[in-house]
Amino acid sequence: MSKKNISDKFGFVFSTDPNFNFNKEEDEIQDTLTPEKQVLRIKLDTRIKGGKTATIVDGFKGKEEDLEDLAKKLKNHCGTGGSVKEGIAIIQGDNREKIVAWLLKNGYKNTKKAGG
Repeated sequence: MSKKNISDKFGFVFSTDPNFNFNKEEDEIQDTLTPEKQVLRIKLDTRIKGGKTATIVDGFKGKEEDLEDLAKKLKNHCGTGGSVKEGIAIIQGDNREKIVAWLLKNGYKNTKKAGG
């Protein structure tokens, strides 16, 4: 049995910085911003779902679980499916107007449609 180095875990081999450590930075684990402080952009995209139209909610700052909860509420409001991938919420169909209205009503004041 060979034991892996901690350097293998992060891909680092060597550092000349005497204060360097292999632990993740604490600010990478960020708390979810309140709805008033979120800056969300709502876009329409056809590349993500294999040519099908999807509404993208981008710019969410916070934990993945909170983004999944927001996406679930948006999907329920729009009556459609969707998912969360790589920090963005993907809602099926062109639901930009519904999503912007719902977000503004629920305290997300810095929400705008982007890209058209």
